[in-house]
Amino acid sequence: MFFIDPLYLLLVFLPTLLISGLCSWRVKAAFKKYSQVRSMNGYSGAQAARMILDREGLHDVQVTEAGGFLSDHYDPRNKTLALSAENYRGTSVVHIGIAAHEAGHAIQDAQNYGPLKLRSAIVPLAALGSSLGYGVIFVGMILMWVASGKIGSIVMLVGCALFGLVLVFQLVTLPVEFDATARAKRIVVEAGIVYPEERVGMDKVLDAAAMTYVAAVVTTLLTLAYYVMRALSGIRD
Repeated sequence: MFFIDPLYLLLVFLPTLLISGLCSWRVKAAFKKYSQVRSMNGYSGAQAARMILDREGLHDVQVTEAGGFLSDHYDPRNKTLALSAENYRGTSVVHIGIAAHEAGHAIQDAQNYGPLKLRSAIVPLAALGSSLGYGVIFVGMILMWVASGKIGSIVMLVGCALFGLVLVFQLVTLPVEFDATARAKRIVVEAGIVYPEERVGMDKVLDAAAMTYVAAVVTTLLTLAYYVMRALSGIRD
């Protein structure tokens, strides 16, 4: 049957499961290890974020505490940097690093960083592709079974095009996240928040977190490639 296609298991399900699992494990392992390493200066994540923002003249950006685990984010709409409780209050190099990463997004916003603006602009398209893409692909698969293979294939390709918007969003996200990480690594030392020798643990967590975005791209790309391949095979039949 199509839904349990061995090719899907081999080319999509198993590789993505392995990649996602490995990336998740790396983030959690690094976070658990280095969240126990208190920074020498003893700043909390909230204090570090505030210091960075004030250093860049972003006094209007508010630093707030949010619920959830690793729910940290910067919202450009209301100029709010939200840190999960652990990172807001924690004083380890990891807590500071994550706070600095989010502050990096606030700096990107203030400097009109191109990829960030582009990502914000295509959010509605990505949401559309995420909500409709799989549904249209599923309809196309049904049509391939019960009606014309070519009609079903065309519908599947339309679904793939919609789902491809998610891939575009993820690709644009990569430079945004890598740039924020690079800013965080540099600024915490320049601002005297942590010492250079303390950055080892912070770098490991931020680098591991950055790789989860790469894993997301690979997962989406493999999934999209599989369905495009299936759709094209229906046209050739």
